[in-house]
Amino acid sequence: MIRIAIQKSGRLNEDSLQLLKDCGISIDNGKDQLKASARNFPMEVFFLRNGDIPQYLRDGIVDLAILGENLLTEKGQDLQIIEKLGFSKCRISIAVPKTANFKNIQDLQGKRIATSYPNTVNTFLEKNNIKAELHIINGSVEIAPNIGIADAICDVVSSGSTLFKNNLKEFVHIGKSQALLVQAPNLRLTQLKAISKLLFRVQSVLRAKKSKYILLNSPNDKIEILSSILPVLKSPTVLPLAKEGWSSLHSVINADDFWEVIDELKINGAEDILVCPIEKIVL
Repeated sequence: MIRIAIQKSGRLNEDSLQLLKDCGISIDNGKDQLKASARNFPMEVFFLRNGDIPQYLRDGIVDLAILGENLLTEKGQDLQIIEKLGFSKCRISIAVPKTANFKNIQDLQGKRIATSYPNTVNTFLEKNNIKAELHIINGSVEIAPNIGIADAICDVVSSGSTLFKNNLKEFVHIGKSQALLVQAPNLRLTQLKAISKLLFRVQSVLRAKKSKYILLNSPNDKIEILSSILPVLKSPTVLPLAKEGWSSLHSVINADDFWEVIDELKINGAEDILVCPIEKIVL
């Protein structure tokens, strides 16, 4: 049985549950439940307050957790990352009032910075030889400049809309974050085997999200050059068409390189290109 912790609410909660669903794991969770079981996998899910999860891992209450990289930097640098999940991406930024006259990072010298991430901010300040006063707030820090307790804030930024609504602007970007799959220390062999099984599923899902399935028609004399452009896996599948002298090529391409690959394929003779999403890639 694996015990996995995820955030009780918020975007990381939704993305984490979606990942488990994509891995074929059905969770029987009702409204306001703090613990739920999987119907078809040896797993219990704990819905916990984000900031408490690193200690639950250390204490052996849970075996795994899906955490933001920013939280791990603050409270869990001793914990083992077993997979970067690539979702819930955001940045860690220092923001200042829109009307503030801040021109470079040295303008933070002697200022008051409100944050929930003191370790991250201190690392940045020390690296840049800046002395500032930190005001630690557990919760919404955006209000701090408006009520006069800080000159700037440091917080997680996704779209920037919350800053905008509070008359703040990003001043300097000091880090980035994404969801991570993190493992507790001192696990038993049976737990490690179950985690390995889960990790296999997770990696199959992540590979699929980064890839696209591509089918195209090619003159037979262009197969070799088009094949050299295509393969993400071992090699493309080549099937003869009813039209003499033509074949159909099937392969996988990296989603990030999609348009560049398509352009190159067309230049080299590919026609009738069809691109489809992939649900899983199992190696």
